[in-house]
Amino acid sequence: MAMLSVSDLAVSYGAIKAVKGISFDIDEGEIVTLIGANGAGKSTTLNTIAGLIKPDSGSIKFSGEELVGIKPHKIVARGLALCPEGRRVFTHMTVSENLDMGGYTRTDAENKETLELVYEHFPRLKERMNQVAGTLSGGEQQMLAMGRALMSRPKLLMLDEPSMGLAPILVDEIFEIIQALNKNGTTILLVEQNANMALKVAARGYVLETGKIVKTGTGAELLVDDDVRKAYLGG
Repeated sequence: MAMLSVSDLAVSYGAIKAVKGISFDIDEGEIVTLIGANGAGKSTTLNTIAGLIKPDSGSIKFSGEELVGIKPHKIVARGLALCPEGRRVFTHMTVSENLDMGGYTRTDAENKETLELVYEHFPRLKERMNQVAGTLSGGEQQMLAMGRALMSRPKLLMLDEPSMGLAPILVDEIFEIIQALNKNGTTILLVEQNANMALKVAARGYVLETGKIVKTGTGAELLVDDDVRKAYLGG
């Protein structure tokens, strides 16, 4: 059984159909990526899985249980976390306060243990634990957003555009962290404009165009696919 199974998912904003009946699965331990142009429906898909948007129709099953209609905080408590596009850290709060917010579904004892793990992955956050989040660099804010999502100890972590706006050297660092998290047992659903990097780390990928999945394959297959190269890899 797939860890996450999305079936015939359709989502609209008023008259605009953003997602048009897509289906995909993620198995435990995988990195799976959704790639596509701006407006293809990638972020809408993640936000709908996280319970932030109500779908028109379709099913979202996580570990065999239906998520549609469940409140977002209960979805987090079940082991599914979203690190949103644009980071959205609490800019007036310190690094450690932001991380505390991520662990609101867990006990103090669990959070203490998880905090150590987060600081292992992101030593820079430990150095800046008392710094106000709004004064961090873009790369540090992205690390904080990922660390905050990890505080809920997710079985599945959804990352929405983690490399957006970052310098190339930081993009490499973020992708190394994504691979390390995955090796430590976190299943990852990755939405990423940098299709080249995403497909290199992903076991499998799905290509979204105007709300529909038009292609799927292993990361390696999609990297050498002519249509994908022309549309997303500059090849």
